[in-house]
Amino acid sequence: MIVVEDTAGPSGPHPVLAVTGLAREARLAAGPGVATVGAGGNPARLREVLGARTPPGCRAVMSIGIAGGLDPALVPGDVVVASGVVTAGGRRGAHPDVVAALAHRLADGPFRVVRADLAGVDAAVLSPHAKAALHAATGAAAVDMESHVAAAFADGHGLPFCAVRVVCDPADRALPAAIAKALKPNGEPDLLAVLSALARRSAKVGGLVRLARDSSAAFASLGRCRALLGFGLGVPDLGELLRDVA
Repeated sequence: MIVVEDTAGPSGPHPVLAVTGLAREARLAAGPGVATVGAGGNPARLREVLGARTPPGCRAVMSIGIAGGLDPALVPGDVVVASGVVTAGGRRGAHPDVVAALAHRLADGPFRVVRADLAGVDAAVLSPHAKAALHAATGAAAVDMESHVAAAFADGHGLPFCAVRVVCDPADRALPAAIAKALKPNGEPDLLAVLSALARRSAKVGGLVRLARDSSAAFASLGRCRALLGFGLGVPDLGELLRDVA
């Protein structure tokens, strides 16, 4: 099952579309002025889900959730407000006015906030070596599997794009391959897959403990981000911004 929850609230038919990978991310993102969509950490399925949104039914697109760290200076719980998303095919920039508004809203949070590019990938980047190589190739601060899909969808519909991603596993930490795949189609953790990986010794208890600690820090920061962003995930009405400038 694919997570798709519209919670437009007072904004009527034009909410901000929150693109997520995990069910927990979608639950945190939901609220007034927001529609959430996710595909269980599967970029191909996410493209299908977004492609079915005709018309797109939103005023802006935000990728929101956790990410893997690429910049060695970042630790679990640090927040990246994306200036753009880099893939092997090029770079798509985030809307600069939205980036500035989001960074301003998050500046009072109990976490470090950086404005930097994200790397978008279709397969999880698991090892410190692979993270270092991706960081060197892209200059991105963090990596996830949804932001590039969300950015392409926004670009295809002429919509503002932005992203807020919280570092979970830092650059020097390996992500166990068996655990990275232990997701149900709806983005919920597959506990049976985790137990099976432990039984096969393809995952180690120590690695799971570290991942749980990193994940706890990341989701704590993500929850605080969500509270600070407020209605419509803090994405300003760009029409109103233009009128104010005029």
